Amino acid sequence: MKHEKFNYKSLEDVKSKIKELEVELPLSENIEVLRNPLQAGIHKICNRLAIQPMEGCDGTQEGAPGEMTFRRYGRFARSGAGLIWAEAVAVTEEGRANPRHLMLTERNLDIFKELVNHIKETSMKLFGYEPIIIMQETHAGRYSKPYGKAEPMIACHIPILEQNQALSDSVIVSDDYLKKLEELYGKSAALAEKAGFDGVDIKACHRYLLNELLGAYERDGEYGGSFENRIRCLCNAVESVKASVSDNMLVTSRMNIYDGLEYPYGFGVKEGNGTQPDMSEPVELVKILHSKYGISLLNLSIGNPYFNPHINRPYDVGAYEAPEHPLEGVARLCNLIAQIKEASSDMIIMSSGNTYLREYAVHMAAAMVEEKKADIIGFGRQSIAYPEFAKDILQTGKLDAKKSCVTCSKCTQLMRAGSVTGCVIRDKDTYMPIYKAQMSDRYYP
Repeated sequence: MKHEKFNYKSLEDVKSKIKELEVELPLSENIEVLRNPLQAGIHKICNRLAIQPMEGCDGTQEGAPGEMTFRRYGRFARSGAGLIWAEAVAVTEEGRANPRHLMLTERNLDIFKELVNHIKETSMKLFGYEPIIIMQETHAGRYSKPYGKAEPMIACHIPILEQNQALSDSVIVSDDYLKKLEELYGKSAALAEKAGFDGVDIKACHRYLLNELLGAYERDGEYGGSFENRIRCLCNAVESVKASVSDNMLVTSRMNIYDGLEYPYGFGVKEGNGTQPDMSEPVELVKILHSKYGISLLNLSIGNPYFNPHINRPYDVGAYEAPEHPLEGVARLCNLIAQIKEASSDMIIMSSGNTYLREYAVHMAAAMVEEKKADIIGFGRQSIAYPEFAKDILQTGKLDAKKSCVTCSKCTQLMRAGSVTGCVIRDKDTYMPIYKAQMSDRYYP
């Protein structure tokens, strides 16, 4: 489906397009709600704006933050966001998504401490408050590439994801492997607390290993088939983490509530309904995480950036022509997140998918909070292109169109090419030379 490029001259133009597409997308001019603080356990989140975890692929081979990692997080520290959801940190070597993937160990603990302190001290000096910083724990699973070449570790076969790469049964992880992995989440969380993070996220989104298990209907054994089995690894990892950290640590998850794949391969769908979202199981899982495991904060997402990025990262330019208008994708994200929030009103829910709207995202953010469809608004690509986005919203009530992400997907191209990644357009002095050196005529989806 071809669509016009983003060319809205006013908020009224956006509203007109939303009406034309017949989608439901909330917008508000009550920016004040984004300035309100929020209490998460013992932690005060000083506003409703957050930076989503966006990997820079710029750590050292040993997994420590590198020079460019410090540069990125220094920029995030100057953003004014009340919550910084730090990027994925692998819990085991074979679960790294690239050779420069961060991985917290006893050997590099002091460098992580330095990074966390740098963020907090910079923000305190500029704004008078420290952001809450959450470390994302991950195993890349199907997308593991620890030494620069694909070494997938899968929960089960997904034919549509293996069309261009036939995988043998030997790469299916065993139940014993998953049991040991659950313990690693706890060990990594204990190190995260020592490093000064305020919380940890057991990552279960974007078809990485724990997310893939949620949709493993056709897997045998303790971790597949029934709903109870499919959520087992995530829940056990949560238990492992909670047993390994103090009560001061926030324990949470960035979790997919919809994969965009048909049954029996995707979470958040129903048999016989194709890719139509069905929130029955996600709602049930969220309630279990809250009532049984005491999880009070969740960061929700959908889709798979490797396979159907138009679902979770609506764009103007991408690896393929999207089958829908980007605003339809934004509307789907908002609607599904709102369904989870409505079903679990006493939980703190963080939203995703705000970047496509550029300067008008502030109005969607305000409406999501005002209408109680989400509590915190997360920005991913926008934070890389425009790290001071939160400061501008909080101080002026506006976002600058000339600083905003243009959803060109060049940051994704860099990542898929195996490079360090950042905003080629808005941070061009740093990343344009890298982009020119890495890219050829071939597009890396």
